[in-house]
This record gives sequence, structure tokens and C-alpha cells, in this order.
Amino acid sequence: MKSENVSRTVLAAGVGAVLAAAALAYVPGIVDPGPPRAPGPAERATSAAHAGAQAALPDLAALITDRETWLGDHPGDAESWAVLGAAYTERGTRTGDVRDYPLAERALKRSLAERPAARGNPAAELALGALAGARGDWRTARELGERVRKAEPKRWPVYPLLIDAYNGLGQYGKAREALESLEGLHGGAVVRARASGTYRDRGWREGADAAALDAVALAEADPDKAAALGRLGDLAWERGDAAEALARYESALRLVPDHGPSLAGRARAHAALDRPEEALRDWRVALARLPLPEYLLEAGELAESMGLDGDARTLYQRLRTGSWVRAEVVLGLLDADHGDPAAAERRMRAEWARGHRSVAAADALGWALFRAGKVREALGYAKLATEEGLRSALFTYHRGEIERALGREGPARRHLAEAVRINPRFSPLHARRATESLAALGEWSDELPKELRAREGARGEEPRTPS
Repeated sequence: MKSENVSRTVLAAGVGAVLAAAALAYVPGIVDPGPPRAPGPAERATSAAHAGAQAALPDLAALITDRETWLGDHPGDAESWAVLGAAYTERGTRTGDVRDYPLAERALKRSLAERPAARGNPAAELALGALAGARGDWRTARELGERVRKAEPKRWPVYPLLIDAYNGLGQYGKAREALESLEGLHGGAVVRARASGTYRDRGWREGADAAALDAVALAEADPDKAAALGRLGDLAWERGDAAEALARYESALRLVPDHGPSLAGRARAHAALDRPEEALRDWRVALARLPLPEYLLEAGELAESMGLDGDARTLYQRLRTGSWVRAEVVLGLLDADHGDPAAAERRMRAEWARGHRSVAAADALGWALFRAGKVREALGYAKLATEEGLRSALFTYHRGEIERALGREGPARRHLAEAVRINPRFSPLHARRATESLAALGEWSDELPKELRAREGARGEEPRTPS
């Protein structure tokens, strides 16, 4: 599930940028006329936010406690309510604990009650946009981000929010424009990380790697450096280099031992390196630290591939019964492959209708339609998922299987081979199936008989690609 365009690691970085916008109006503590002292954890979190960096989670917790205490005595402080709301959202996004989101919403609405947007409260508006994005409401995130950009086009934290929103809505051209604006206003690790994600989505692997390396070099705090190293690990894994991915994840974990995305990445890399027991061990640790829905699905599919059907069912049931946000794509794939394809189709049609038009949503909808028996309609969405630029082995495999079911043997062979070439171990279950399907198709000879060439090119009316 590393092909979701707006990954949680990147989203957390965007939320951190919004916390920076709120923190710019806030300087913690009281001026101390005594000798200089080391900054406390709340001050460290604020300093990190000012730089657009991620605060260490203990420092972020200290900032939350600091503002909660302050607001108990100063309930009319709109800036502190905005800081508190943004901090709740960042903590919830980074830890996967959705219970922080209602707290964030109440704090931000209180900030706007104390100082309405019309009187100038862009920090609270931006933080509400980040909260909407964390919940997968990309339309609201875009609306709030564009409103703040119109009023203050040089406020740099608006652009990471807009990049996420545009990606979630499938508006990749606008996302690239927002990145260009961000690069003109702000530098450092946060911008290079954003550039890496944009280059990845366009299929520019060397550029994505170079920008991610820049982010590692420019990151000053351990959480930012660990996140950048984890992103490098993701890029290596996606192109099929599991050994390099493992080394990157382990470097991140030396800096932040409980870095959830790198724990999950290490589990994924161990599975690709034929170390299933180590992979299961790492998945248990990762899920204890960061129980995200995509991790539950991956861990369940690894268990299933090992014949541990009871463990797989337990993980799938935990995913089905959990309280999640931004999980529709994962739940759609779960139902399509391990449950009720008709339910997957309904879920993903509803997600598409509410505006989630990312390539991940297109892939999941296409796969759900295929599994529900609506193969011709499925192909249009599979094309949307694979023709934007992102090189995803999973998406390409899905398209190949759909084409095979339609009897389009040439395109099916091409896409199944491409999936295996992109990453031969992209999934503990589906990579093996891709190889089996490719073998079942066999090899075309260089000189195809005329009637076979005609059969490849004339399969009835071409399935329409959704607009």
C-alpha cells in the first residue's frame, strides 16, 4: 500500500507546516531576566515549527500541555487555540490516533470564534484545512487553502496543504504549480521532501531520489532526518531494491527507534528478502507503534502468503472493525481481495463521488469493479491509475489482470511484465500471482500471424476512460 499518493509520512509533514503557520504568532513562556537557560520541550516544539520541521513527539505533547494550561487561564487567546488545534492534528496524523481530530476541531472552531476569519485568522483556517486533509476531505482542504492563498499568497505553509489537497483530488498539474510557488518562498528539508514526492508521482525516479537525499542532508532535527531516510527507503523499495530500502529504514530507526513508517518499511523489506519470520516480527512492532489500516492489510497479506490463515483473518477483522479516517482505499482493496467485491465497489464509487480522484482511488475502484465482474468498466479506471506518471507495480499488475480477463493478451502481457520489472516482490500475494498470470499467457513469437495481430487490435469498442 505504499502507492497512495498522499502518504501519511508526507501528510504529517504538511500538517507540521500548518503548525508552523500557527506557531509564528506564538512565543511560549515568560521573558526570564535571569541567565540564559536551555529551551524547554514546548519551546523546542515551537522552534521546530517555526523552521517548518517536525517536533519530537514528546516535545509536541509538551506543547499541547503548555497551551492547554495557558488557555485554562486565558480562554480568549485565539492564537493559542490555533496552535493547540494544529498540534492536535499533527499528533493525530503522526501517531494514527484519530481521537485527536475532534479535539483539534473544537480548538480551531474556538479560535475562529474568538477571532473570525474575516478579522484575520489565517492560522486557524489553515489548520482547519490540514484537519480536513487528515480526514480525507480534500475539497474542504482545497477550499480553505485557496482562500488563505488568495488573501496572503506569500504565506508559505499554505502550499504544502494545497499540494496534498490537489493530489487527493487528482489535480496533479495544480499540485506541481503549488510546489513551484513553495520553492520560491521557502527552502530546506521540507521543500526538498515535497519535491521528492512530486517527482515520484511523475515517474521521475532519479529526481525523487536526489531531492530525498537533499532532504536528509538539510534536516536538522532527528524526526525530520528519520522521515527523510524513511522516504528514501520507500523509494528504494518501490523500484525493487529491497536491500537498499532495508539499509535506509535501519538508518532512520537508529535516529528514532520507534519511527512507525520505517518499522513498517523494514517489515516490508524483510518480506521481499525472503525473511518472513523477521518480517512478521517487525509488523508486530510496527502495528504496536502505529496501527494504520494499510499496515494491517499488508501484515495480513504476508500472513496469508505464509499459510497463517488464522493470523490473516485476525488482522483483516481488526481492519474491518477499526475506527479509521482516510482508509477507504485500503478498505476497498480489503473487500475486493478478501471479502465482498460488491461492497468494495459501492465503497469506492462513493469515495470517487465525494471527490477523491487520486490514482490510488482510481486503482482501487477499477480493481473493485473487476472483482465484482464489471471488467470493461474497470479498465477505464485502471488506465487512469497507470497513465498519470506514478510507476506502481500494484497498479500495473491490476491493469494487466483486467486486460487478461478481457482477452487483450498483448497489453496484459506487457503490463504484467512491467509490474514484475518495476518491483518483483511488490506484494507477498500479488507478485506471485503476477508471475503466474504472465506464465499462463506465454510468449508471443516475433512474427505474429495476421489473424492474431487482428485479434489483439480488435476487441470491440475500447472501454471508455472516466473523466
